[in-house]
Amino acid sequence: MRRQILHAGAGQLRYMIREIVQIAREIERLGQPVLWENIGDPVRKGESPPDWIKQLVGQAATEDMSYAYSDTQGEAATRGFLAERANGRLDGEAAGARITPDDILFFNGLGDAVSKLFGQLRPQARVIGPSPAYSTHSSAEAAHSGYEHLTYQLDPENGWLPDLQELENTIHYNPTIAGILIINPDNPTGVVYPRHILEGFVAIARRYNLFLICDETYAHVVYGGAQEVHLNQIIGDVPGIAMRSISKEFPWPGARCGWIEVYNRTADADFAGYVESILAAKRLEVCSTTLPQRVIPLVMGDARYAGHLGQRNREYESRAGEVCAALSGIPGVRVNRPQGGFFATPVFDPAMLPAAGRLEIANPGIRRLVEQRLPGAAADARFVYWLLGSTGICTVPLSGFCSRLPGFRMTLLESDPEVRAGMLDRLAAAIRSYG
Repeated sequence: MRRQILHAGAGQLRYMIREIVQIAREIERLGQPVLWENIGDPVRKGESPPDWIKQLVGQAATEDMSYAYSDTQGEAATRGFLAERANGRLDGEAAGARITPDDILFFNGLGDAVSKLFGQLRPQARVIGPSPAYSTHSSAEAAHSGYEHLTYQLDPENGWLPDLQELENTIHYNPTIAGILIINPDNPTGVVYPRHILEGFVAIARRYNLFLICDETYAHVVYGGAQEVHLNQIIGDVPGIAMRSISKEFPWPGARCGWIEVYNRTADADFAGYVESILAAKRLEVCSTTLPQRVIPLVMGDARYAGHLGQRNREYESRAGEVCAALSGIPGVRVNRPQGGFFATPVFDPAMLPAAGRLEIANPGIRRLVEQRLPGAAADARFVYWLLGSTGICTVPLSGFCSRLPGFRMTLLESDPEVRAGMLDRLAAAIRSYG
């Protein structure tokens, strides 16, 4: 080209969660049935949204205004409903932040929101996030800056909690850091941060004049005795943004409907300008999809909604226990029991993943396909390829989550108990025999 047209950060756009699908589809065509453990779509894994939610969606779909543009920020009535719910979390919370409907902005899914949030930052303004990292966040932050994503480490030896002193040291010696990303409950680790950890993030942000982004996609998918603590309950006067969605709760991932809640917008003029730039970018798209926005007050305001969430959380807690029971006794494998979200993330002792490790694959075509993927692959990616070719179980290597730890992420979403039990048996046997 006459001028170089490729963005400096284009090479940072990686999403292993979906990239693994390419080889899995080829393996499927060669005759190996695939169990899709790579992505958090409850509906594709057999969970049916409740009939009463479907009925409310169907009712809204008969209304003419569901086919019209919404306001750029989102349906006014829905934003009012969500602002009231957000402020309702603050009963007895002295350090909370209240919002108005104007502090809420809708997007076509949180992937759209992530793209806007990082895209409107100056390239020199960095946001440090957790490692293991959720790929949408880490890729977007790295692409906007043109450099590898900055991370703080989550420690599997300490229940996947971060070392806040290490985080503060990194921030102290890196003046390009303008914000901290939190994912709570975390994807991929399943940890739910206790209040004192979240308050620690806020204290660091206050000391260094940073803003916070908290992805709360799984805020109501919490179990195992963990307690929900939302950002606006503890943020005080620090500028921040929470990201929320209906994808995992209704569940309705195909709706592509998410929103942000902005806290303490006027506390800092630069932050206020940044938020306004996000809204300006959204105006160029006119608005987000109307129908799912109109459904939100109907579903979340229904008396059946709390029971719906509770029943699902009990099921995920049970499945988390099944994963731990199947894998925790294997030498060289650590599995922290998830407390939130849809995922479990086993971590290997590196000695468990020798360079010559392999699994038996009877189909020669599948074996050749797997072997073609091995050169240059990380040790945990090699295991994931062999596992996929040998058993059809499609997981995601932890190295695909901006992590130095070898391991993999799997879901808690398989809804058929027999299929789930058989998959866990085959997975445990594959780990034991690898090498």
